[in-house]
Amino acid sequence: MIKISSLALLLLGCVAQPKQGNSQAVEAATIDLSVSNKIYDFKVESLDKGTINFADFKGKKILIVNTASECGYTPQYKELQALYEKFKGKLVIVGFPANNFGGQEPGTALEIKAFCEKNYGVTFPMAAKISVKGDDMAPIYKWLTSKAANGVLDAEIGWNFNKFLIDENGVMIEHFPSKVKPMSEEILSKL
Repeated sequence: MIKISSLALLLLGCVAQPKQGNSQAVEAATIDLSVSNKIYDFKVESLDKGTINFADFKGKKILIVNTASECGYTPQYKELQALYEKFKGKLVIVGFPANNFGGQEPGTALEIKAFCEKNYGVTFPMAAKISVKGDDMAPIYKWLTSKAANGVLDAEIGWNFNKFLIDENGVMIEHFPSKVKPMSEEILSKL
């Protein structure tokens, strides 16, 4: 923790304006400047009850995708797997099953895992089912969707198969909506 003068905080936009009629100046405030805009602090439960530690992916790009088994975009699993195989040495894909949109991911962990393996040959890491929006949004999705947390962009998850690309240093690069296919030039050009 570092102590910063109120003038410095005001210049940084970190201090709320005093209430009208309150002329008392803020003497000093303490903020945490060690907050990282990197994804490496996150560890999440995997679909098979292990742990996915994002620090293990240092030096590789990471594509994070909220997935669902009964969605019109579900066939993107095939391209996600192809992308993962093509760039395996420098890209990790992590799928996050979520049931936020139309109840399109109703399955249990075992059912989701079997579906992905049987129908699309998925071998990239899959996290346990989470919520990607709303009051129960998973912490990693709070980071992904908030510029205040990730330091780069704000994003709204509008449906299944939104994609977030993180660089080799754990910094957010870009958000892609559902309609952007994994093997699209929009994504390939960033790899």
